[in-house]
Amino acid sequence: MIKKAHEAYNKKDFKTALELYTQLSNSGDADAMTSLGYMYQNAQGCEKNDAKALELYERAAELKQPYALYNLAILYMNGLGGATHNQFKAHELFMEAAIREVPPAMYEVALMLERGLGCLQNYSEAAFWYEEGAKRGHLQSFNNLGVLYKEGHGVEKNEARCFICFKKAADGGLAEGLYNLGLLYDQGIGCEQNHDTALDLCRKAAYNGHAKAKEIIKGLQDEGKIVF
Repeated sequence: MIKKAHEAYNKKDFKTALELYTQLSNSGDADAMTSLGYMYQNAQGCEKNDAKALELYERAAELKQPYALYNLAILYMNGLGGATHNQFKAHELFMEAAIREVPPAMYEVALMLERGLGCLQNYSEAAFWYEEGAKRGHLQSFNNLGVLYKEGHGVEKNEARCFICFKKAADGGLAEGLYNLGLLYDQGIGCEQNHDTALDLCRKAAYNGHAKAKEIIKGLQDEGKIVF
């Protein structure tokens, strides 16, 4: 039945999905609880109900459902949906989800370790979790791992690896990755210096919404150095 529920959801038949997820949730299915919580959180096939979403995520998290742990962590991290703002609780939940191979949770754990949010700052542990996320194709993990290699935080400074990480993020269309790769080409770090490539990447980053890239492109246009 969970397969039918997922199929209905993917077809945007939210009414059917809601009914099926509810039945499964009532019988103790943690995956259904997680999906049902998400529907209540986003008003899909029902009225938005943050309290219900929180209750379902908590029930599923007790059963160690990976994405319930992740979704619950987001609520605690931001103090949303009736959850009390608690970075320590958020870090604990993100870590549990990361151990269960949820790539965005690996990224969030790494980010918190890098910044010392809800935990002791630890660059080497941050690098480990960014790498785990990157291994699973998570673009932001590639980008942030590249920053650590560029700065030598938690890992040995390595311009070649920095370039590889930023390129992976850029190839995936991540605005921050495009911008950072452009900086490497502009400065000739980990690659042969190429200002044309740097400018092209900066344009792409700006087009994808990167604020700093937008400022640079606008500044060059205002100075008459580029036309578009």
